[in-house]
Amino acid sequence: MLKAMKAIDSFQEGTNVKAWLMTILRRTFIDRLRANRSRQHEVRLDSYDQVEGREEAATSGQLDDRWDNPEKILDQFEDKDMVEALKTLPDEIRWTLLLVDIEQLDYAGAARVLEIPVGTVKSRAHRGRGMLRDRLFTKARQRGWVESKA
Repeated sequence: MLKAMKAIDSFQEGTNVKAWLMTILRRTFIDRLRANRSRQHEVRLDSYDQVEGREEAATSGQLDDRWDNPEKILDQFEDKDMVEALKTLPDEIRWTLLLVDIEQLDYAGAARVLEIPVGTVKSRAHRGRGMLRDRLFTKARQRGWVESKA
């Protein structure tokens, strides 16, 4: 918010304030990532599962045919479960889902914030939703909410 207040004179009246703020937030995030690149990277043993989950991030929607009653299963999840599942997604996918599905920006608005083509936003949103479904299905199976099918 401090960055937004400092740059308030760059805001053009009549434009989407939400998209303007999200762009500032995204650029701040990218700046932090760039700053952290130069630091020594540490690998903690308790983060191994998260790294392993990211390796599986290439899969998307592979477990979709195993959802018998998705609405019933999704209602059983708490918000923290959804947040944890979102955190396991690659950054570009997570940002896209946050803008499109959580902030309810249309594809064009999300494309402007992310500075990528609309088609890329649509593709990432589709892939990300599949990845999120797979992670939630796995969690539901672990909790015994659904039966394991071979």
